[in-house]
Amino acid sequence: MSAYFIAQIDIHDPDEYRNYLEGFMPIFERYSGRLLVSSSKKPKVVEGSWSLSRIVLMEFPDQEHAQNWLNDAEYQRLAHYRHQSAQTNLVLVDGIV
Repeated sequence: MSAYFIAQIDIHDPDEYRNYLEGFMPIFERYSGRLLVSSSKKPKVVEGSWSLSRIVLMEFPDQEHAQNWLNDAEYQRLAHYRHQSAQTNLVLVDGIV
């Protein structure tokens, strides 16, 4: 069953965040990740509230691939740039099918 990371992101240091983006895709693709949504502007809130300015939706074949990507040592070193340059909320959910 597919697994999805849903991220809310508010970037406060674009230059530092670029360091994160430069190494992101090779590691992400190593775990068969697919980037489904990556907004470059604030999403339109149609109900309730949405606290951060961007959204990213990532798909993995299953929970194991998703967790292995997140825990990958190379990714964890890279994630330091994201932690320093952005506020992020991240959740992992199972797909329906």
